Amino acid sequence: MSPVLDLSIDELFTQFDSLRVLIIGDVMLDSYVWGRVERISPEAPVPVVNVDRRERRLGGAGNVLLNVQALGAEAIICSVIGTDAPGDLLEQELCDRGLNCDGLIRSHDRITTIKERIIASSQQVVRVDTETDRYITDAERTQLVAKAKELIPSCHVIIFEDYDKGVLSKEAIAEITDFANEQRVPTVVDPKKRNFLSYQNTTLFKPNLKELREGLKLDFDVDDASEFQAAVDQLKQALHVSGALITLSERGVFIDFNDQKLKLPAHVRQIADVSGAGDTVISIAACCVALRQSPAIIAGLSNLGGGLVCESVGVVPIDKAQLKQEAIEAGLIPNS
Repeated sequence: MSPVLDLSIDELFTQFDSLRVLIIGDVMLDSYVWGRVERISPEAPVPVVNVDRRERRLGGAGNVLLNVQALGAEAIICSVIGTDAPGDLLEQELCDRGLNCDGLIRSHDRITTIKERIIASSQQVVRVDTETDRYITDAERTQLVAKAKELIPSCHVIIFEDYDKGVLSKEAIAEITDFANEQRVPTVVDPKKRNFLSYQNTTLFKPNLKELREGLKLDFDVDDASEFQAAVDQLKQALHVSGALITLSERGVFIDFNDQKLKLPAHVRQIADVSGAGDTVISIAACCVALRQSPAIIAGLSNLGGGLVCESVGVVPIDKAQLKQEAIEAGLIPNS
């Protein structure tokens, strides 16, 4: 990594606006059906939901796109979706939100992931998933890698957003990471189980505690500093990554990056919903890495943002102005 760039909080938040962030991974569509249950079906012992409204949202890597955009940066998606009707809806949703779709590939051989939630009186009745988790074809992988290589030189950071749906494979990860390293573009990883150990030579690796244990097949006491540090050391050695940012839920975050190790407690909050907090953390961390910020600022601002979105119900992107104000109040970054 390049030397740390000291920025005031005003400079940092202003420079977010100049970033181009490439998000590579599994983008999907979240669909919500809201209604009321007033009777049981005569056909089977199941509730009948009378629909009041329907809503579509971006899911998977889509929420990372929205968080990056909310910080002021340009968010560019690089992914493979189907040529089906959900794919049309997903592309339309991306375009409607002003997101860059230059890296979006449509496949005749693949279905678009859509997760449909039926909600009655604030209670989720059922979720219906239409998806595949098979890897994209060799031809599609070649297309994806070529598209990524076309976009990387003009980007400041790459986020691998992996949901184990098959867009990212060991081969694609290796090719893209090698090229990014040649171009000196940092790579930040939000992993899942299947490719956990495939993210070799990346810049910053961000698992949560459960993913760390499962990925390393290792049990350890997170409250024992030496045991936990040994697990992080094992992770860094296994992946040859420059750094690790571990989210620890109510325990806060831990970062081991650029020869600095730091554990920060979670901020005391009225938690309404933890959904999407990890997406906010990875988005803030990636933008801070792109701007060559210190480990303390990367972890501190990400930790603050992840907590902030937990105060809202549902998956919502970060509020940039609120994040800046809270960072000022917390004395996280000097203002001069």
